[in-house]
Amino acid sequence: MGRSTSVVILAAGKGTRMRSATPKVLQPLCGRPMLGWVLDQALALDPVRIVVVIGHGSEKVEAYTREHVGDRSRVEFAVQEPQRGTGHAVQCALPGLGDDADTAVVLYGDMPLLRPESLELLLSQHADAGPRAMAIMVGEFEDPTAYGRIVRAEDGSVQETVEERDCSEEQRWITEVNLGIYAFDMGLLHENIGKLQDDNAQGELYLTDMLGLSVQAGLPAIAVEIDDVGEGQGVNTLAQLAEVRWDLQARIHEMHMANGVRIEDPLTTYIDHGVTIGAGTLIQPCCVIRGGVTIGEGCEVGPFAHLRTGVVLENASVLGNFCEAKNSTLGEGSKAKHLTYLGNAIVGKKANIGAGTVFANYDGKHKHETQVGDGAFIGSGTVIVAPNTIPAGSTTGAGAVVTSSADIQPGEVWAGLPARRLRGADKKPSTD
Repeated sequence: MGRSTSVVILAAGKGTRMRSATPKVLQPLCGRPMLGWVLDQALALDPVRIVVVIGHGSEKVEAYTREHVGDRSRVEFAVQEPQRGTGHAVQCALPGLGDDADTAVVLYGDMPLLRPESLELLLSQHADAGPRAMAIMVGEFEDPTAYGRIVRAEDGSVQETVEERDCSEEQRWITEVNLGIYAFDMGLLHENIGKLQDDNAQGELYLTDMLGLSVQAGLPAIAVEIDDVGEGQGVNTLAQLAEVRWDLQARIHEMHMANGVRIEDPLTTYIDHGVTIGAGTLIQPCCVIRGGVTIGEGCEVGPFAHLRTGVVLENASVLGNFCEAKNSTLGEGSKAKHLTYLGNAIVGKKANIGAGTVFANYDGKHKHETQVGDGAFIGSGTVIVAPNTIPAGSTTGAGAVVTSSADIQPGEVWAGLPARRLRGADKKPSTD
């Protein structure tokens, strides 16, 4: 039977260097707050409990966490006030951890790149180290500046970690660094977390000092090295947020391409987390696809298309160059190929939306829906004023302005400003 795990997420920081009113861990990152990526790291461990240590913007952080995790019985919150370091943060979390897990893992709300495989390695080696053990995640950096250094004894065993500000000149040359991720035997954590002292350059309680306490007591303390030290990248500035965004974006691209999506130029393509794309779809350069978008199989998007939340492209549909869509559905085989805005539009199958068409969905106070039936043909430059219905098989002429009072019937042709029915031009609706 495997060991049970609880997780502590340190998320109390203000993020002063970001110069933003938004709490640091709620900064947007590929379509969701940065904390969402870390909560997924925790959930991948199937923990008994997650304790989130909150401080700055606590109400917003708590609300987002509850929404993301869903199972409220699984989440606890601990307020760290004042904030006196990582060791103090875990002290604040301790009452919420309970005693129904064997292992405690400590994560950071500003470290979104950590992969579940790396956490599984940490837990596996921690379990192999035996009872009352602790493990820390480490990596080799060419430039270790700003990271705590791993100090080893002559036999290679880990002795302690030393924060940058407390390093001697000799220790500053050490390139093996502490990435700040820990696994503790729960009993060991309860026993030693209260022994931390603040006799350091910052006058704080360092969680890193737990290592020295274990070594002094002759207890197992191991360093677990991961291959990709970039996973340990923390985010303290907007520049660092941009750096990790690209790493996460590359992972999202890789996932879609592995599923049969052709992304012609990943360097100019932005796809958020939470986007579904079917096999055989082509994403052309310079497209932005936001979270909550669903794209079917065999579709074509772009170039220079912007798909906002709530868009559904059904199989074999096309949303082409310089098109924007929000809260809209483009039916199977339908096409909007040029310079079109689809706002709150429900378009049926095999319809054609001509170049320059605008669905005028906003009246200054409210958004309204327009429905376009199967096989409809919307002429270039048409403006459709919502709420409206363009029935199956009907046509609008180029430059038509279809007001919301129009009463178009299936197969009719309407043109002009405002648009009126062209008698004698009607055609039989077809949805073939």
